[in-house]
Amino acid sequence: MASVFTYDPDPPRVSSPWLLPNDPDKEAGDHGRGLSTPGTPQAQPGLLSEYGVTKLEAEPQSGPTEYKLHLLLRSRRDFKAMSTGNPVTPSRSLESRASKPSTLNPGAASQPRQERLQHLTTQLLWRLQQSSPYHASSSKELALPRLPDDAIDLSAPVKLNKLVPGLEESRGALYEIGVSDDGTLIGLTNDEMDESIATLRVMAASLGCSVEVLRMVVVGDCEWVELTELVDNSVTTPAQVTRSGKLWVAEAYVMPNFGFAEGNGNTFLSAPRNGQSSASIESVPFPSRGSSTTPQLRVTFTGPTTSGKSSLLGTLSTGTLDNGRGKSRLGLLKHRHEVVSGITSSIAQELIGYKDRAILNYSHGNIESWMDIHNCSEDGRLVFVSDSAGHPRYRRTVLRGLMNWAPHWIILCIAADDADARSSHYGTPSTARDILGIGAAGVDLIKAHLTLSLKMEIPMAIVITKLDLASKLKLQRTMIKVLTAIKDAGRTPKILPPDQKQYEELKEVPQEDHDKVRDLLKGIAQSENMAQVVPIVLTSAVKGNGIGQMHALLENLPLPPAPTSRDFVGMALNSEQPQCLFHIDDTFSLPASYSALAGNTGKQIDQGIVISGHLRFGRLSVGDKIVIGPFPSEEDDPRGSTLEDRMSPGSYGLSISHPSSAELARIAMKNAVSASNIAGDWHDAQIVSIRNLRLPVLALEAGQAGSVGLVLQPNCADQLDGASEPAQPSGLVPRIRRGMILAVPSKCMADTRLKLQAASGFTAIFNDPDTRTLAFGTFVNVYIASIRTVARIRRISHQGQEWEAGTVATDEIDDIFSLNEDADIETGTEKGQRKYGTEMSLELLHHREWIELGSRVILLEGGSQDRSGLEGFVGRVVEIVD
Repeated sequence: MASVFTYDPDPPRVSSPWLLPNDPDKEAGDHGRGLSTPGTPQAQPGLLSEYGVTKLEAEPQSGPTEYKLHLLLRSRRDFKAMSTGNPVTPSRSLESRASKPSTLNPGAASQPRQERLQHLTTQLLWRLQQSSPYHASSSKELALPRLPDDAIDLSAPVKLNKLVPGLEESRGALYEIGVSDDGTLIGLTNDEMDESIATLRVMAASLGCSVEVLRMVVVGDCEWVELTELVDNSVTTPAQVTRSGKLWVAEAYVMPNFGFAEGNGNTFLSAPRNGQSSASIESVPFPSRGSSTTPQLRVTFTGPTTSGKSSLLGTLSTGTLDNGRGKSRLGLLKHRHEVVSGITSSIAQELIGYKDRAILNYSHGNIESWMDIHNCSEDGRLVFVSDSAGHPRYRRTVLRGLMNWAPHWIILCIAADDADARSSHYGTPSTARDILGIGAAGVDLIKAHLTLSLKMEIPMAIVITKLDLASKLKLQRTMIKVLTAIKDAGRTPKILPPDQKQYEELKEVPQEDHDKVRDLLKGIAQSENMAQVVPIVLTSAVKGNGIGQMHALLENLPLPPAPTSRDFVGMALNSEQPQCLFHIDDTFSLPASYSALAGNTGKQIDQGIVISGHLRFGRLSVGDKIVIGPFPSEEDDPRGSTLEDRMSPGSYGLSISHPSSAELARIAMKNAVSASNIAGDWHDAQIVSIRNLRLPVLALEAGQAGSVGLVLQPNCADQLDGASEPAQPSGLVPRIRRGMILAVPSKCMADTRLKLQAASGFTAIFNDPDTRTLAFGTFVNVYIASIRTVARIRRISHQGQEWEAGTVATDEIDDIFSLNEDADIETGTEKGQRKYGTEMSLELLHHREWIELGSRVILLEGGSQDRSGLEGFVGRVVEIVD
């Protein structure tokens, strides 16, 4: 449950039984003998002697390979003689194999044609699922082919239906036609083989798949008696004529149709035999590329360590209350040291669904995985929650949670008992003094996280956790600190009245909490600035207080409009703006067998990869040809050309914290050059699979998060060194790293042959008076989208102007909590401040990056013992330096 991008092990490979285990042609991808892919030349007739086999291995009970004596919807003719044996005596019946859908006796004349066709199609679906890493129950949407009448012409044009859900990542299935279950090569006559392949086309088209005949092999001869009529002197007499012919065995490849191969995406291929060709298949419209239509809200939980973020998320996602020692968070933790110390160091994600106030999490009886949440949440809402670290040592993870996933809302968790000092022991979080040391005991982690979150200008809600442990005095002090910071930032806090009800198991959002939250959020969605209002909820993951309000909040938080390419720059003309933009956050390996989906032969080196992130704008579909980068050229890469030698931009060695400015300067002098001296290259690739929050789909819509499977195009490796022959994979496979982008160039760029331009620097504007502490030549840590790198300040100028005064009061705190009687707490006073505007030009080090004009940027000077390391400056990019 800890990661959104966990892939299943490799499913069974689609491997032809005609190839021996050590057959060199298996790797060579020879079209005559190896497994080809859509778009390869049509299979040519061959002789059995060419293969050196007389019998195939027995049919596997599981896997993507199916042996069929025939696919006729009628009984076979009676043969007078066959050199291959009895065609209707299989070695073992299909009914004996309980592991796959069964069909009736293929030779039974009593079986209706429609019933047999349905059995065969269900069996094909099962074989296709065997080669897919994701098995979905698709019976509710399965459209089986129907025969209008017994006189239907199977050679008529066949139209492709929509691809059956669950087959988006299937790598296909092999059909050995004319072969018995034990591998005996029986064979079919020409007309029987034509009819069997036509039936297979009808079956495949109903599932959204195409068929290609890979090989046709002559395995024997046959004779049969045919009744005919002889006409002699106008007298017709019945007669028996003995006819002879060849027996054929065919291997057909059934594959989900994505239209990868040009000129072949909308048609089925057939193999010519003896100068005959089967009936042509009409070109049909491309099947609709489905995507998830359920509204999706992205939320990041942030806050200081010991604030109970992971425990709260564990309670929300599993429906299990915490025991006070971190029980509810165990399913989120990825590392052993997190379990032992109680301190989260990595990002974990969970998915929660809502529909008609029903809470769809792991406590729901019908939910065991994220796919079940997707299915149950249709026409409802999905909430994708990221849990980030809070320990100062893992401040990079804090920034990654706030920036890389582009959350729609930030939920800042603050412990109500923060001021209470407790000793650290197993299962109990440490205090700030234990974490930062005696010298930094005065560091206020609450203020650091709160200030940074407010500077982000992202809609934010605040959750006061551990309500069961806080005294009135401590709670009041925490609330005053929170309200003061919110009002100083010019925002309006709105507190939900504390919930005194305790829930052990919640199956649906309580109506009372639902109504309270709806009233509180009223008007936010229609306002010009969704970040103006900051909802505040008080919770306890141990007793269950406020958990209903949290579910009501997640169910009703307003969604921003769908992002577009003009959100940051308006209608300004930008010829370098791509058609769609995907920010890469992480990378995973892609099984080599996926290269078959892109039409690559066995000679193609393995260059597949899975990338995860979010789609900033546009739409990505399976089969799209995209560009990915920017990559440094090999001669300009200061870190070497091998994967082991290369370090990602912003990698500062083994330190987990941010280096100080002095440390960054030493790093820059040692092993970095200006990014302006490094060219930014772009490589072509093709999308072979897409998952939206673990759900296999055919398209990713703007604003959605997911993972994309890519296969780099064959010419990528050749372009690296200009070689005419395919390059070897060692040392030349480009390394895709966090911070790169995936894009589809715009039509304007395609027409003018312009390429995306990587940036060596940028200019940004910051409205923060503390930027006066920065000086020319200072090295800073830079965060933009999923980019984390180092930059040098090349120019800085300051401007200032007066702004209105703000007030902070404790009246509403007293009204809600009635805490006046316990403590005399100082009230806020009016504060006159100056609003500063600082324009700063920065030069990137290490590598060029692709930076979108108008995007948010965060600068951090680096950590030190007397600071939290989160004292950053948030601004907007106003100019790009090529």
